[in-house]
Amino acid sequence: MTANQVSSPLSRFRREPAGNGASVAAGDHVGEVIESETTKFTAQARELNGAPSFGCLVQVDGEPVTLGLVFNASTQSMEANRRPVAYGKTVEELRREQPQIFELLRTEFTALVVGYIQGGIAAHMIPPQPAPIHGFVQRCSDAAIRQFTAGDDFVRTILGAAGVPTDELLIATLKQAIAAHSGAGDYLVRIGKELSRLLSDDYDRLHSLIRRLSQ
Repeated sequence: MTANQVSSPLSRFRREPAGNGASVAAGDHVGEVIESETTKFTAQARELNGAPSFGCLVQVDGEPVTLGLVFNASTQSMEANRRPVAYGKTVEELRREQPQIFELLRTEFTALVVGYIQGGIAAHMIPPQPAPIHGFVQRCSDAAIRQFTAGDDFVRTILGAAGVPTDELLIATLKQAIAAHSGAGDYLVRIGKELSRLLSDDYDRLHSLIRRLSQ
């Protein structure tokens, strides 16, 4: 049976790759881990306001390589007891007149741990150890995204995660996966079936997810 013969909730939302799964050169890290737990890690972005996009699949150097989905980002002062204040000027004006204030700011992002890579194989399980402190964080390549999202387990992992905006994270991840798979029809059919199976008792939620995937 071909993709065109199977009715899928996602089949009408095929898209061209949006570029949000673009590869980066080895060593071109976007952050460095500063806090690490079994189920999540926080990294300081390499550049101010340079956190990866919400839902971006990232990896942390180590053995094994930790995989995470970015679900939160923030920018704040480096000094805990000193908050930024409003100046009534544009960012461009502040950079010209008081560039030093930007040196006291940092951007951080937090990722949900969703698996790891060991021996070139992606596992949809919690790694045996948390991501290493000071480990470099990179955006995953298209090839890594395709490998991680080739199966269906990541859908259940996201839906079952606690303390994160699961529906929004799932939508962002699926859009990233669809782009990496170049909108392949058979992939969309399979993911649509898995969503329908996992959310069979919550039609309103399923309908909401599918509707927002089309936006």
